[in-house]
Amino acid sequence: MAEKFQNKYRMQSNRMPQWDYSGNGVYFITIVTQNRVCNLGHINNGKMIFSEFGKIINDEWLKSFEIRNELFLDEYIIMPNHLHAIVVLDNTQTTNNGSHDRNVGLHGRVNLHYPNYPFQQPVEQPKFIRKPKSISSFIAGFKSVINTKIDDYIDEHNLNIPKYNRKNHFFQSNYYDHIIRNESEYHRIKEYIINNPIKWENNKLNSTNKTTKS
Repeated sequence: MAEKFQNKYRMQSNRMPQWDYSGNGVYFITIVTQNRVCNLGHINNGKMIFSEFGKIINDEWLKSFEIRNELFLDEYIIMPNHLHAIVVLDNTQTTNNGSHDRNVGLHGRVNLHYPNYPFQQPVEQPKFIRKPKSISSFIAGFKSVINTKIDDYIDEHNLNIPKYNRKNHFFQSNYYDHIIRNESEYHRIKEYIINNPIKWENNKLNSTNKTTKS
């Protein structure tokens, strides 16, 4: 992992309109359900137990990386009302046949045998234009698929709950991303993701946490 961070990171902000989000990089991503509803499952003895919706999200999340050669999934966790993940974006490394030679590990995770990932300079980019093969286009596509898959499940099981569409999203329209700057930050974030279930009681996204500010 260390060789990824040899080039100095020069951005001052975690998220800026001028940043080229289609550029290669290692990203920490968080996606939260609408209104922070805990409909993905529950925590039992420090372990995440999926609901049926949670199973759909997990399956579609893993499928998203199977069909995208430019993305690699590292550590991730699905919690009762949110998802954390470390995602590597690489638009350059391909094999002779045009596809990535991906070394897939257990549980759909890809082993961290990647080449250098230079963190690019910020570039001017027109506002409101989502670039293809970027983090933003990936997240938008994933959310759209989830709306459809959850609606299909609602129909198949005749559930008496509202369906999801452009005005009623399953996930919040915004998402959080952070460009990982160095190896120590990578390990800190990875540990945070792994330990999320055992620290759920005090998590700021846990609506039952009395210290959480709405």
